[in-house]
Amino acid sequence: MKHSKSGHPEKILIRGTNWIGDAVISIPAMKQLRRLFPHAHISLLVRPWVRDIYAKADFVDEVLNYDRQGIHRGWAGFYRLVSDLERRHFDLAVLLQNAFEAALLAWCARIPRRIGYARDARSFLLTNACRIDAAVRQMHQVYYYLGILSGAGLIEKRPWEYSGQDLSISVGIREEDKRAALEMLRSRGIPETQKLVGINAGASYGEAKRWLADRYAALADELVKQYGVQIVLFGSSDDLPVVKEVASAMKHSPLILAGRTSLGQLMALIKECILLITNDSGPMHLAAALDVPQIALFGSTSEKATGPLSPHAVVIKHAVECSPCFLRKCPLDFRCMKGISVQRVLEEAGKKLDEQLRGRI
Repeated sequence: MKHSKSGHPEKILIRGTNWIGDAVISIPAMKQLRRLFPHAHISLLVRPWVRDIYAKADFVDEVLNYDRQGIHRGWAGFYRLVSDLERRHFDLAVLLQNAFEAALLAWCARIPRRIGYARDARSFLLTNACRIDAAVRQMHQVYYYLGILSGAGLIEKRPWEYSGQDLSISVGIREEDKRAALEMLRSRGIPETQKLVGINAGASYGEAKRWLADRYAALADELVKQYGVQIVLFGSSDDLPVVKEVASAMKHSPLILAGRTSLGQLMALIKECILLITNDSGPMHLAAALDVPQIALFGSTSEKATGPLSPHAVVIKHAVECSPCFLRKCPLDFRCMKGISVQRVLEEAGKKLDEQLRGRI
């Protein structure tokens, strides 16, 4: 492996994760890699839909697209990417993504040292096939990604020994996305002085992660009535059916922006909110990374594993014997989410809004 005079790798490729939540949670591992190799040129390879998360990142030098629906489509596209990576002469690949393909890509690109978890039958393609520490399986997934670095011997600390600033997931927003977000609000008649509360009623993994639409609607109406806020409904285009269900059940008119923003614009809009109320989802992690107060509702998943990494987040969960089940659809009576009442969420939202609006209304 080629090294600089200090004995450290000169060019590092990180294969990032594919989902928004994972893309945020893996940031501390990338920041730690930058601390380890401050003079290396670090390239981050990600799918286009998570690229905007890293638009202002100072822990990587460049963000590369892996566009399997476009230029990298099919085997011809795969080898086009391989050729591009090989020309860049990376000497270390850190594979945060678990897929076999990630290891194959690094191997085909002739990157001398390839680090990642021994998963998906890919160990023979790795030079450092790391085992998952049993303790990490019981902890937040932020430690899972840090475990790759410790498993490969790059850091001496065990993952759980990191805390505080070492676990920072903070990200920045591009100025053009800020301008686009403000123009989006202005063009829809929302004055700059209006306080915004975001609601993210969707969740990509399945309906078992979603609080009930009629309860989101009732909650939203109460927040408008009691605090005079403007409700903004976020989500992807796939979330539009549930977003429209929430909107149609509301007495007040929300601003529907689901499916109408880029990821960067979504981040900028979330930053404009004084509170986000959300299911376990990508926007939940974005709010945490943007330091926006939030209330996160958990049902089928585990807040211990994927909860928001933020001191400004409140997690609400109704304890039942079958949760977390990690199923996409509840085979029973959806007792975990039905057990979360509108009043309970309203009380927590009220505390957050009182903190935000004290002295302003």
